[in-house]
Amino acid sequence: MSADRPTLPPVRLHSEAELARDALSAPLMARAAKLARWAERGVPVGVGGEILQEPLAAATEHLGLAADEDGPAYTAEAWQLAVDTGLVEIEEAPDDEDGTDLPDNAAAGTATPGEELGLLTSGSPQDILDIWLGGMETVLADAAAPDLADLADQLTQGGELDLDAIDWNPEEEAELLDGILGNLYLLTALNERPDQDIPLPALAASMIVPDDMEEPTDDVLEEVSEAMMRLDDQFRVLEPIGLVAYRPVDEALIEELDEDGETVRTAEPLSDEDVSRYGLVRLTPLGVYAVRARMLDAGVHAPAVGDLSDKGADVLLEALPDYPEPLAQAESELWLAARTPLDAARDLLAAARGDDERAPRRRLDAQQTLSLVAPDAEEALREVLDDRQLGGLARVWLAERALPGIPEPSQEMIFWLTVDTLAAQLDSADEEATTELRELVQGLTDQHSGFFETAWRVDHPATADVLEAMGRLHPDKKAAKEARKAAFKARSRQSD
Repeated sequence: MSADRPTLPPVRLHSEAELARDALSAPLMARAAKLARWAERGVPVGVGGEILQEPLAAATEHLGLAADEDGPAYTAEAWQLAVDTGLVEIEEAPDDEDGTDLPDNAAAGTATPGEELGLLTSGSPQDILDIWLGGMETVLADAAAPDLADLADQLTQGGELDLDAIDWNPEEEAELLDGILGNLYLLTALNERPDQDIPLPALAASMIVPDDMEEPTDDVLEEVSEAMMRLDDQFRVLEPIGLVAYRPVDEALIEELDEDGETVRTAEPLSDEDVSRYGLVRLTPLGVYAVRARMLDAGVHAPAVGDLSDKGADVLLEALPDYPEPLAQAESELWLAARTPLDAARDLLAAARGDDERAPRRRLDAQQTLSLVAPDAEEALREVLDDRQLGGLARVWLAERALPGIPEPSQEMIFWLTVDTLAAQLDSADEEATTELRELVQGLTDQHSGFFETAWRVDHPATADVLEAMGRLHPDKKAAKEARKAAFKARSRQSD
């Protein structure tokens, strides 16, 4: 694989306008913005910008959360996001003249709406997304933080804070969360349906169970269960900012696991109902955008559909083999939309030339992209009718549109195109494609009784490799033997 080729599958992103709307409607962000507007008259805050008890009650009422048992906690969380993202700004209170410390419940400053708040209504979609991304980083840090109950136990017991005692390593937790989000991103990119939920046990297992382990041991399953419970806590924190859509682990199931001391048996088949009880998660479109942004910042090559629209045809044809078929077509359509049909066709045909190992695949992708081009490109295709490498695919393009005046190809061109097409398909064949290729090989030899006697003479760099592959694929032993003999002749001819 070339170093220039993508290291991650491409993803399809929503438009910035759509993503900005999603960011503004995320519950945590919406509450933070509402509190920032509410702070217009000034809100007394503590040393770290935290909202004090009395205004907290008023803020909770303002958000309509007073009847919720967790309302004050949700309000404090939204307020902290407003502080961290600059939706509110803090003006510190002047120092006490006699130098005495302020009482615990005294205001250390006043919060008022910040400059960033105006961008939520008058800024560009990118301005909104930048603010949201800053808030998301705060929430990610919260998700990777240790259990507050464990910290509280240590402090109430009068001891010093001991991170080792609570089995928490900040760097390891952050890396684990990054890894989980990376796995979710990869699964989203690979799924035919980006909105497909991922079972929480499967996600936890993907981080813990070794690839070569056929049957997880009890110790490994226990690790998976522990990771699953940790992920359950983290995804509950991440959902309100709009990063993930999450169906939490069933509380009754958690109690059952705690009481029985059981672990999640990920190797056993579960019904759809059972799977949903163990938790379901997926990245939202906003989450895909955010995780990709973090990967790009980390230097990871994470392509998105549309990235290549301003690149040359050579870059497009080099990248398309790594794209799933629906995304390859979407990428090609966006690339074509940025050009006139005639210019696009000429660029594609020029990039498709070559005798290197990847050239057959380039020509196949060029042919598939050209199939999307309007008939206005006819002139470009006629210009290459006599080209040995491009004349065959040009005739196919013209014939598909029932255009007149298509010259008959020579036998040499037909066989060259056949070898080139087989070489391209062999380069990309998976198990399903191999079955189709086997049928194609058999069909070719059935139609042309002297196929191999002519094919070994084809002046194509991949002739010998294609004939060897035909010998492996052909179901008829006699024909397979003929293919291998023809491959030997072709290799001998190439070495002369």
